[in-house]
Amino acid sequence: MSDDFVRLVSQANPASRQQYQPANTGYPPSGSSPPHALDPFFDDDDDLPDSAFGRPPAMQSKESGLPLARSGAPPAGVGNSQLSLPTTIQPDQWSFDDDQPSSKPFQGSASFPGPSKTHQRKPSKSLKKRWKWPWDKKEQVLTGNRVVALNNPAANGDFCNNYVSTSKYNLATFVPKFIFEQFSKYANLFFLFTALIQQIPDVSPTNPYTTIAPLSVVLLASAFKETQEDLKRHQSDSELNARLAKVLQPDGTFADKKWKDIMVGDVLRVESDDFIPADILLLSSSEPEGFCYIETSNLDGETNLKIKQASPQTSHLTSPHLVTALHGTLRSEHPNNSLYTYEGTLELVSSGGVPKQVPLGPDQLLLRGAQIRNTPWAYGLVVFTGHETKLMRNATAAPIKRTAVERQVNIHIVFLFIFLLALSIGSTIGSSIRSWFFSSAQWYLLEQPTISGRAKGFIEDILTFIILYNNLIPISLIVTMEVVKYQQAQLINSDLDMYYAKTDTPALCRTSSLVEELGQIEYVFSDKTGTLTRNEMEFRFCSIGGVAYADVVDEAHRGESDDDKEAWRSFDDLRALATGASNPFVDVASDAGSERAVVNEFLTLLAVCHTVIPEVRDGKIHYQASSPDEAALVAGAEVLGYQFHTRKPKSVFVNVNGSSLEYEILNVCEFNSTRKRMSTVVRCPDGKLKLFCKGADTVILERVSENQPFTEKTLMHLEDYATDGLRTLCIAYRDIPEAEYRQWSTIYDQAAATINGRGDALDKAAELIERDLFLLGATAIEDKLQEGVPDTIHTLQMAGIKVWVLTGDRQETAINIGMSCRLISESMNLVIVNEETAHETQDFITKRLSALKNQRSAGDQEDLALVIDGKSLTFALEKEISKTFLELAILCKAVICCRVSPLQKALVVKLVKKNQKSILLAIGDGANDVSMIQAAHVGVGISGVEGLQAARSADVAISQFRYLKKLLLVHGSWSYTRLSKLLLYSFYKNIVLYMTQFWFSFFNNFSGQIAYESWTLSLYNVVFTVLPPLVIGIFDQFVSARILDRYPQLYMLGQKNAFFTRTQFWLWVGNALYHSIVLFGFSVILFWGDLKQSTGFDSGHWFWGTTLYLAVLLTVLGKAALISDLWTKYTVAAIPGSFVFTMLFLPLYAVVAPAIGFSTEYKGIVPRLWTNWVFYLVLLLVPIVCLTRDFVWKYYRRTYMPETYHIAQEIQKYNIPDYRPRQEQFQKAIKKVRAVQRMRRNRGFAFSQTENASRQDQERMIRAYDTSKTGARPSGY
Repeated sequence: MSDDFVRLVSQANPASRQQYQPANTGYPPSGSSPPHALDPFFDDDDDLPDSAFGRPPAMQSKESGLPLARSGAPPAGVGNSQLSLPTTIQPDQWSFDDDQPSSKPFQGSASFPGPSKTHQRKPSKSLKKRWKWPWDKKEQVLTGNRVVALNNPAANGDFCNNYVSTSKYNLATFVPKFIFEQFSKYANLFFLFTALIQQIPDVSPTNPYTTIAPLSVVLLASAFKETQEDLKRHQSDSELNARLAKVLQPDGTFADKKWKDIMVGDVLRVESDDFIPADILLLSSSEPEGFCYIETSNLDGETNLKIKQASPQTSHLTSPHLVTALHGTLRSEHPNNSLYTYEGTLELVSSGGVPKQVPLGPDQLLLRGAQIRNTPWAYGLVVFTGHETKLMRNATAAPIKRTAVERQVNIHIVFLFIFLLALSIGSTIGSSIRSWFFSSAQWYLLEQPTISGRAKGFIEDILTFIILYNNLIPISLIVTMEVVKYQQAQLINSDLDMYYAKTDTPALCRTSSLVEELGQIEYVFSDKTGTLTRNEMEFRFCSIGGVAYADVVDEAHRGESDDDKEAWRSFDDLRALATGASNPFVDVASDAGSERAVVNEFLTLLAVCHTVIPEVRDGKIHYQASSPDEAALVAGAEVLGYQFHTRKPKSVFVNVNGSSLEYEILNVCEFNSTRKRMSTVVRCPDGKLKLFCKGADTVILERVSENQPFTEKTLMHLEDYATDGLRTLCIAYRDIPEAEYRQWSTIYDQAAATINGRGDALDKAAELIERDLFLLGATAIEDKLQEGVPDTIHTLQMAGIKVWVLTGDRQETAINIGMSCRLISESMNLVIVNEETAHETQDFITKRLSALKNQRSAGDQEDLALVIDGKSLTFALEKEISKTFLELAILCKAVICCRVSPLQKALVVKLVKKNQKSILLAIGDGANDVSMIQAAHVGVGISGVEGLQAARSADVAISQFRYLKKLLLVHGSWSYTRLSKLLLYSFYKNIVLYMTQFWFSFFNNFSGQIAYESWTLSLYNVVFTVLPPLVIGIFDQFVSARILDRYPQLYMLGQKNAFFTRTQFWLWVGNALYHSIVLFGFSVILFWGDLKQSTGFDSGHWFWGTTLYLAVLLTVLGKAALISDLWTKYTVAAIPGSFVFTMLFLPLYAVVAPAIGFSTEYKGIVPRLWTNWVFYLVLLLVPIVCLTRDFVWKYYRRTYMPETYHIAQEIQKYNIPDYRPRQEQFQKAIKKVRAVQRMRRNRGFAFSQTENASRQDQERMIRAYDTSKTGARPSGY
């Protein structure tokens, strides 16, 4: 079939094409990868979903070209969008499967049916590829399109339901997943091996169940912990799935249905502030022309409202019976993970049987997780449900996370196993030499003279010795670790410093197995909106006619100081001036009239030049705006006496001093990121034409006329505002002569009628009239930060943690917030990557990197902050550039990625994770942060305003960003040092005891004889020494919380892994060997030739063995006392308490056990042993000899080679005061000076609304509203 014919058919019915083409990107992914296409597998262990990661700049969606009103609509997919990604790379084509078909045949259309319209899945190539672990499955790429029947539930039964699960296990996968996870710990594998060889008859010197019983207990304890943690996830899933939504019934009524029961093809009624339960297509709404506002902060972190609009062909369906009368099908693309694209066609059959096609694009798609705002109700047709929704397609499966310390423990266990094998083989060789070469001297022993008998005996001996020494690897270690981590998590949960009273939310550690990693974090990846900021805008300051006004004037600006700066005035003064209410006690300046005129012009501009829509609710006016900044400015004007209250399609009404004035809106030149300004041409009540303009200072100041009276003072105020990280706008206006306006109006209308390049034409038209402006002043808006954010970020940076901010917000906003939260300091230089193509991005990054390296080699160490845009990041993450990009990013002190999609967030984390040996933490609060949270080693969710999706998927949930400081610096540091001590001590105490057993082998002819009674031996780990490691692991503090907070640099000990290195481990092993030799040697010397007792008998083997056992126990407990930094009542109970308990329990056991025939070794030992002075001499003398070396070494280290924390411990002990706060005050003074320098170069401005110049969204939207007719809106029932 020729290409031309295929194209002809496709054009005849574009929306039914199986392989449709959105403007410059294709879904499904086509087989031929572009030359630079990324292999997104930065990480080998995590699967990613199957489709696009690219994203165009926000809301410049790859739309169908569907206009929002009144003009003819080209069908879906036709019409070239100018705002899509460049052609050099098509992110939607990133291929995730090895076996992509190389090309696709023509798939048919309505007129020419192709092979089949059913779901065509790729055939699998081999059994190996077909069978995979159930948790490893990749998304299947579906070709063709999905057909949904309208008002016909039976026909839509094949699609998945709306049930969503974020849990780690279910009934089927729990056992295999859990066993896989547990036996990836080598200790468990080793004990399983030991338990198996213990079952071989005549090999085990111990009871066959002494290993398998404790191992079962360990596994059951872990299984209990895992089920408890996963049950919480199941519980939160159930809550989400049980939420109610209104679903249209065939009889035209709405019934409440649980979210999980919603099916594809259902029609939902969603109301203001509702979360959208599935991906739905907007059919109609309460607003004129089917408009609908949604907030997508859960999806992409953007808080400005997006405008969606129903298709003109369905926007009239405003009552249930009209919707139930619809017949036909929806032909839609298959589920994919591209948040910004959608193609579909609604094929409606009218009552006369005439088919009508309605093209649909991203403008009509409302995604699950978004929230309806400022729209009383909307109807939507469900198109994707459950795990097929775009939000869930952007999520990644909950990974199995294993900590660095656990991995190290695994390595140490391997070393110990090799050591144990060496001891076993050595002992076996000794045994063989004894039995083969000295058999004549040992004639009473049964020998195996044959070669096979000797070989069998050799192997059996090895197994015997392995069982004998198996406790060199402590079986209690894993369970002790689990218990300690669980308790540490409980301490985090019950910390009142991390409890947020306002929302009654404590910290919640969901995954206790990761607590020690909180003490080793090197990178923090943070979301911005809702995590660093509160998402509230406040109009705080303005400068009008060179006079600064503030909501609240602080002392520094009251003009009481000696410098010549003018005093700032309050908003009350401004209101009095604007309304003309004079104060009899204040002298009126002679030029008050002109000042009042400027104020009037300024406040009128704020109340008139915007795209806000007023809505009266409960007698109060609420402002709906697509940009929160605009709403703040209009609300500010209202506070100052200029109340905007009504919008009609061609005019706005403002209340000033009790009278309502009408301003006719003639033209709106919209804001976009290249213009950085917005202006309106208005006809004032007095008939004069004016141009009102507001925008970034750089663009406004270029366009003002000469000899401006207020420029200098306004700039000074702008610098003050920007230093505080506020978002500023300059305000200017000009009068327009009628003749000029008429001439310009024709040019503007021509530009608006342009089809190709409309956006550019409109911008050029606006340039003609936005000139010779008169500068009135400036505004400053505060994007309110969460409490304590600047201090927290500053402290984390001092602790050696690099903070990266990944946000879906625009570049200027992100830089602004970066400054106000002290992520970017005044002394930093910004490296801004904002390139359009892969080649330019690579070029820029490479040049900057080489320049930076040259600078560093020359000794210039200036701090840098990297700011990269989402589009450039798409290229920077490609295989060829990614390493260079990472190298540049690591050299920078702070990194901000703006306009990034949820999947890109995860990719950035994975890039760092794969190429750096560091431990990463990701923190966020919305559903858009989930994939990033799961990709990092530790995920922290903020249980904030944006719903709980992030907190549910996270390992730790906190309610405020500032709590991260205590979580990492205090709890993290403590957990890491406690766990390190616990591990090293656990290895140490076992080696000391079991090496004495090895030295004894030289004295017992390598016969495998035990030195100690076997149940006493078993109780060593389980009872007598179980408490010290537990107490050290739960309560020990190497320094107090106050010191850790005061000296954040102490956190670096964890980053460098100072307490649990390989060297530390072998030093402890060496120390254990030394102690075991001293203990064994002294006991043998003191008992040489055995003790003769008064009865004439020898004291015997068990007399010596028990003495040595108790000496070992006392040494090991003494070592625990030496390494404890904090003594609490629990420490006293655990360390001296354990010894007291043993001394009471053993004689009791030694009397009872032989009496009941349980263990006969101790028969008659109590009266002989506990009355013997040699026994007490050994107990006093030997442990003191052992621990003297440790004590002297501890003294020497602290006195002559102290570590940083040793000094901190002394500061804490002697409560030495710290005089550094004075230095901080001095630094604040210099900060101010530097800030002014830097702000001259770079200032953030306040604008964050959606933009699409060629479609004039904002203007058309405000033209559609007539708020004076609110009663005429449909109710939707």
